[in-house]
Amino acid sequence: MRLARVIGTVVATRRSAGLEGIKLLVVQPLDEDRRPTGRPEVAADATAQAGPGHLVFMVASREGAQALPERFVPVDLAITGLVDDVHVLEAARRGPPTASWHRGE
Repeated sequence: MRLARVIGTVVATRRSAGLEGIKLLVVQPLDEDRRPTGRPEVAADATAQAGPGHLVFMVASREGAQALPERFVPVDLAITGLVDDVHVLEAARRGPPTASWHRGE
């Protein structure tokens, strides 16, 4: 599950079967401090309630396709909930990596 901010909408005049009536939204993935990370992505709105400016949580891959009313539609990312508030305890934050990988030269 990942956090994201909805930053726009997508208009599609043609859709795959099973995606009729499903909103497609542009989301900006966020890190644990709610700062933008990575590139914006398109997500199907399984809640039918998300809109620009909302903080949402999403699931990807197979879980994204299963989150919609019609199962196994061609979706890689789905919004599964709206976030009202976030509280993060300082001790619960991830620390630095415990292992490092080195390329064999």
